[in-house]
Parts: sequence; structure tokens; C-alpha cells
Amino acid sequence: MMRCIGFLVNPVAGMGGAVGLAGTDGQVDEAFRRGAVPRAAGRAVQTLFHLRGEEIRWYTSAAPMGEDVLAAAGIERCTVLYHPGTPTTAADTRAACRVFLAAGVDLIVFCGGDGTARDVLDAVGREVPILGIPAGVKMYSAVFAVNPAAAADLIRQAGEIPCRDSEVMDVDEEAYRSGRLAVRLYGYAHVPFIPERTQGGKQVFEQQDEGRAKDDIAAFISEVMLPETLYIIGAGSTTARIMERLGLSPTLLGVDAVRNGEVVARDADERTLLSLLDEYPRAKVILSPIGAQGFVLGRGNQQISPTVLRKVGLSNLIVVATPGKLAATPLLYVDSGDPALDREVGDSLLVISGYRIAQRKRVVHPG
Repeated sequence: MMRCIGFLVNPVAGMGGAVGLAGTDGQVDEAFRRGAVPRAAGRAVQTLFHLRGEEIRWYTSAAPMGEDVLAAAGIERCTVLYHPGTPTTAADTRAACRVFLAAGVDLIVFCGGDGTARDVLDAVGREVPILGIPAGVKMYSAVFAVNPAAAADLIRQAGEIPCRDSEVMDVDEEAYRSGRLAVRLYGYAHVPFIPERTQGGKQVFEQQDEGRAKDDIAAFISEVMLPETLYIIGAGSTTARIMERLGLSPTLLGVDAVRNGEVVARDADERTLLSLLDEYPRAKVILSPIGAQGFVLGRGNQQISPTVLRKVGLSNLIVVATPGKLAATPLLYVDSGDPALDREVGDSLLVISGYRIAQRKRVVHPG
């Protein structure tokens, strides 16, 4: 029996990441001004390329909201049910999903981030399963596949695998841009689920023991930092504690660069990091995975792009996380946007979890 799938793309999703914007909602013009390049279509094509031979009837939106992407992936069996305006808006996402629902689709697949997930949920609620191809900046919701290849696996097996109720999170992007993380549960959606293919929701760890563990990690890292070396320090409260230990003010939800105990770039974008690496080729990157989700790369730190990572060298990647976070994070993931680079990370990473203490955690490469 041929399945019917509604498919749409938020063409501007994720554009803010590499240029240092915390999100793209309301920031599209600024993202373009900073030189951002649309990335959602490419992420969607990576998924659809694996599904060209499947018995699927695709319903979609015209032009950049779906039709063009299906054509780029070599999928011809599609029907355009909705024609968006120019430029496309969140209202177009909601309207397209309502049309898909009326057409009786078995699944709605969207490519975007948390904002797109909220729009899809607003339109269809729990009447039909949904699945996100990750293309946003943060993606704290649990409705996304862990990467485009995993999304293809889930779509291929939809209807044969169970669905679970998964969180759609509402992130206050204005607060996020000012360095404050404000996240609330927006609702629940039905999502096809395969372990290690469907991501979990973000969790925040703020117990007293966590604070002591962050202090221990910061003390150790500050002791082993090398002179004349550029340290690119990613987002998060654990990495922020390292900055504070050095007597520096961190960008909690951005990327800072430090050398010889001084900040050389604050809230840096990809272009700034590449320029710094030209000047200071001896460098290391310090990152902390997103709590419970386990993403080391590809969620909220797209400034640290595949190009940046290759210039630094994966051997110079330092991962830090508290024992509490690691206990709730059984697996790690990397979704940098470059599948070849992701595989080079290997099957495990050493994670510094205290003062001269580390744990080795498994890295999963779905698809």
C-alpha cells in the first residue's frame, strides 16, 4: 500500500547559526546581511536522496517550500497542494499542514527548527504523526531525527514502527539572543520512534552537585590550557564556568575565543573564527553536549562549522560535561552538516567530567 506523506521546508531555517545569530525567527534580513547561506534545502535533499525508490506519494508546497527540493533529490511522484506567498512565512507552514491533513496524509515531514515544529503542531495537533529533518539553530524539541540519514530511515519505516508522544519546546529567542535560556513545554506531537534515530528533548541540570562538578571541570581545564594557543569555547553553563575561572565574562549561548588568558573574540561567528585560525593556527575547541540529547556538534554551535573543525583538527576537540549530565545522556551524536567529518569523529569521545576525571562515551552515527 502506497503511503502518503506531506512534505514542507522552511527555506530560511538555520541560517542564523553560522553567522552567530541565536535563531532565524525575525532575523532573516540580518542573517543575509551577515552573509548567511540557506541550508535547509540541502539538509532536506540529503534525506530525500535515500528515498527516491520508495513507494511514497508526496504532497508538498510549491517552489522553495518543498517542490524544488523534491525535484533536486530526483523525486518526481509529488503533488503540489499549497502555493505559499513570497517570502514564505510561518502562516504558510500552518496553512500547508492543514491542507496536508485534509488530504489524509499518513505523516507530515518538515525541514526546519523548533519554530517550524511549533507551527506544524499548531496546525495538526496530534491528528497525524510528524517528523522533523533537523535544519534549525538549536532544535531542543524531541520531534527531530538525529540527522538527515536517520530521518530517511524513520520515513522509510513509518507506519511499521511505533510512535511516541514527543515534546515540542518553545524557546524565547529574544531572551536567547541576550544570553538567557528560557524554554517551556509547548505541547506534544506523535513522532515515529526508533532508538538512536529520533532525538530526545533538551534537559537542564542545575542541582547543587552539578555546580561543584562544573567548578572541578573548570579548575582542571584552566590548569592544562597552553600558552600561545587559541581556545574556541562553545555555548553552555559548563563552558561558561571555564571562562569565569579564567576571570573572563562568558557568552553563555554563543562562542568565545580566548588566547593567553584574554578574550580575542566574543560571540564569534564562523567568519571570525576562520580569520582567527589564519592568525593563530595552534588551536583547540572546547564543547559541552546538550543535556540528554547528547549532541556535541550541530545544535546551537553551527559557528563551529566543518571548515573550522578541519582547520583546528578533530584531535584538538575537548568535550566537557558533568557526571549528572552524562548519566542522563547515554549516547553522543555529531551532526556538523558534513557526514564525512562526522564519521571521522569515531565511535567514542573522551569527556572530561571532573578534576582529572574523564569518561569515554559512545558516539552514534545513524544512517
